[in-house]
Amino acid sequence: MDHILPDRPARHDVDREAMPPVAMILALGTFMGFALLDTTAKYLVTIGYAAVFVVWCRFAGHTLLSLIVFQGWRRKDLYRMHNPGLQILRGVLLPATTLFNFLALRDLQLAQTVTIFLSGPMLVTALAGPMLGEWAGPRRWAAIVVGFVGVLIVVRPGSGVFQLPILWSVAAVLTYAVYSILTRKLVARESLSSMVFYSGIIGTVLLAPSAFYATTMPQGWLEIVLLASLGLFGAGGHLLLVRASRLASASKVAPFVYSQLLWMTLFGFVVFGDLPDGWTLTGAVIICLSGLYIMNRERNIARRERLAAAVR
Repeated sequence: MDHILPDRPARHDVDREAMPPVAMILALGTFMGFALLDTTAKYLVTIGYAAVFVVWCRFAGHTLLSLIVFQGWRRKDLYRMHNPGLQILRGVLLPATTLFNFLALRDLQLAQTVTIFLSGPMLVTALAGPMLGEWAGPRRWAAIVVGFVGVLIVVRPGSGVFQLPILWSVAAVLTYAVYSILTRKLVARESLSSMVFYSGIIGTVLLAPSAFYATTMPQGWLEIVLLASLGLFGAGGHLLLVRASRLASASKVAPFVYSQLLWMTLFGFVVFGDLPDGWTLTGAVIICLSGLYIMNRERNIARRERLAAAVR
C-alpha cells in the first residue's frame, strides 16, 4: 500500500469530459495491483519471512522494472535530480511507509490496514496548509474531523484492538502523507521517470544491509514467484496510475483509490478467510465518504480558480 499520487498535474483540459473506459480499467487495475502487493506481502510475512526482507524484494523489483521501462541504459534524465534533498527524503519515506505497513500486515486483516490507510488523503489535505500553503477551508476541516472519527472507530483506543500492529499502520499513514506532499512539491520540477526510479533505488540501497542479514531462502517455486511478483505489483501499479492520469484528469482518477478496500476485502477472504467486523466496516464507510467529499470540494475549488483566472 505504497502507491503515489499521479506524478503530473491534473488534466484540466479533460476535466469536464467523461472518463474514458480505458482510464477506468487502468485505475481499477492500479489499485487491484496494490491490493495484490499487500496480499502477497501478508502471506510472506505470516509464513516467516522478515518484513524488511520482503520490503527489500519489493523495491529491488521496482528498481529493475523501472530501469527496463524507462530504458535506463539510454536516458540520462532518469538519473537527473533538480532537488536532491527532497528527492532523497521522498525516497526514504516510501520504503518506511511500506515497512510499517508490512509489519502491520503480520497481525491485522487486509481490510483493517487499508481502511486506516485510506485516511491518508485527509491527512494530506491537513498537511498541505503548513507544507504547501494550500490551506483547507472550514468544510474540508469538518470532513477531516469526521474522517478522523472513522479512524478512531477502526482502531478503538482503549480496547484490546489498539495494539502495536495498529500503531504500525498509523505510522504508515503518517509517512505516506508526507511522501505525498513531497510528490506534489516535486512534480513541477522533476521528471516522472526520475521520481519513479529514485523511489525504488533509494529504498533498495538503504534496506540492503538489514535485508541480507534477515534473508530467508525461498522454499520452492511458489515462494520464489511471490517474492519476484512484489516489484511487479508495486512498480506496475505506479505505471498504470500514471497511464490512467494521462487519459483522464487527476480528480477523476483519485476516487478509484477507494476501490482498493473492495479488492483487499475480497483477497483477505479468499486467501486468509478474513472478513472485517462491523466496527471496521462502519469506520471504512465514514472514512470513504469523508475522503470523497474532500476530493470533490478540492475539485470544485480548483475549477472556480481556473474560471476566475480565465476571466482576468
